[in-house]
Amino acid sequence: MSTPVAETKENGSKENGSLEEAQQDGATQWMGGTQGLDEPEFDVNVKLADLQDDPNNPLYSAKSFDDLNLRDELIRGLATMNFRKPSKIQERALPLLLKNPPQNLIGQSQSGTGKTAAFVLNMLSRVDLNNKAPQCLVLAPTRELAKQIAGVATIMGTFLLEKGLRIAEAIPQSVPRGAQLEGQVVVGTPGTTMDMIKRRQLDVRAMKVLTLDEADNMLDMQGMGDQCKRVKNLLPKTIQVVLFSATFPPKVLEFADFFAPHANQITLEVEQLTVKGIKQMYLDCSTDEEKYNALVKFYGLMTIASSIIFCHRRDTAAEIERRMTAEGHKVAMLSGALEGQERDRVFNEFRTGLKKVLITTNVLSRGIDIQTVTLVINYDIPETYGGKPDFETYLHRIGRTGRFGRTGAALSFVHDKKSWANLMAICEHFKVEPTKLETDDWDEVERKLKAIMKNKRNDEALGLAKEEAMAD
Repeated sequence: MSTPVAETKENGSKENGSLEEAQQDGATQWMGGTQGLDEPEFDVNVKLADLQDDPNNPLYSAKSFDDLNLRDELIRGLATMNFRKPSKIQERALPLLLKNPPQNLIGQSQSGTGKTAAFVLNMLSRVDLNNKAPQCLVLAPTRELAKQIAGVATIMGTFLLEKGLRIAEAIPQSVPRGAQLEGQVVVGTPGTTMDMIKRRQLDVRAMKVLTLDEADNMLDMQGMGDQCKRVKNLLPKTIQVVLFSATFPPKVLEFADFFAPHANQITLEVEQLTVKGIKQMYLDCSTDEEKYNALVKFYGLMTIASSIIFCHRRDTAAEIERRMTAEGHKVAMLSGALEGQERDRVFNEFRTGLKKVLITTNVLSRGIDIQTVTLVINYDIPETYGGKPDFETYLHRIGRTGRFGRTGAALSFVHDKKSWANLMAICEHFKVEPTKLETDDWDEVERKLKAIMKNKRNDEALGLAKEEAMAD
């Protein structure tokens, strides 16, 4: 039986729909991903030469997947994933991605708008199943996100598997040293992918498409930009380059233009990127120890569904995990310090609900979609290498909850002037007013948070207007 939801259209009217008819994105449902996509309200801006200002151009927009002349197997795969029609970003991105001869694309699109499906569909459309060689490559910043994308590609290409489609993962410990990586679509992390190419474990001579997910992080020259550039230089010069991210800071966008020359661009305004449905709050603590004590008090709330605690440093995350475990709390910790198989084990425990509280660093701030996450705690306020407020990381962190129209809570801890100033700068940047939690009445704090975290997606959609009226 379908669950009715109300979708607010641009003209303010509402129409009934169902979660079963909604589009999925990110992790598939069997991987613990989202059950539906609640379209945000925004205008898609396209920057390119031949389509701009020409709605009559047949490549301007696709209102139906049938308009794209896709393989029948892909249409069936989309139906399996409950994709009924393209999302707004897909309406404009897919005709550009699928155009021949292929053109580069830079897409700025917030989580939940369908970007994963868009670039996966492009790759699966271009694969020659008669050729077993690797033809499409996706680079992601973390092992966990790479595996999630590979899962989406496997489900979307379900009906192509019997015809020879293979999806491979270029991540640490994915294949024995010296063995050949086999699969027309390869999803991996930059460092491992580069090593496999150099060791001739990954044959790139037939590569057609290079996609970077979370491209702002990947192209940041302080991060993985150099590795991504090296990988690209090892690929054929004719390759189609596709970049997607929720945010593109100006300096990164300049490099993106160089990395994907003459690219079509799809962008959203920064103020339109703030995730709806997330109650943003903060707790004013006096010391680091008071932060930890407050965190322990929130443990009961954190296990209502699932929660993620973000720390700035690996040693902080490890120490919190050690202390909470010693006190009898059931938590998990994941950071880049763990080996690949151990990371897989920890993440699977969290995804399946065996462990409901995950302590991590920014390694999991991007792209991961787990529908049960209802609370994100910024134990440390995100900051750049220079100690300045990190707007993009904050957006990505809180985007792990309240996904696709569901409600969620984001709680930030401040304990000194610097953390306070950075949080206020972040809130000013995104034009939000965080609520201060008064800790002199923990029962009231718990009541408020429970009310937020227990809200269901359809409760928000149907009750938002009523709640606002009551608040007024």
